[in-house]
Amino acid sequence: MVRAITGAATGKTYRCPGCDQEIRPGTPHVVTWPAYARNSDLQPWDVDSAADWRRHWHTACWRARDRRR
Repeated sequence: MVRAITGAATGKTYRCPGCDQEIRPGTPHVVTWPAYARNSDLQPWDVDSAADWRRHWHTACWRARDRRR
């Protein structure tokens, strides 16, 4: 799962796993986390249990993640 975060919605400093640099408060970025398949037609993806796996990325780093080593 990927969610875009506006600069106004941020109040903490995060470390981007793509470039290992800080994402300062007020900086637009993306938050990513895995979604696991469930055996349910009503809610096919389990996104709640993945909260510990959230990562905050610079938007450019997220877009370039496949080109990094």
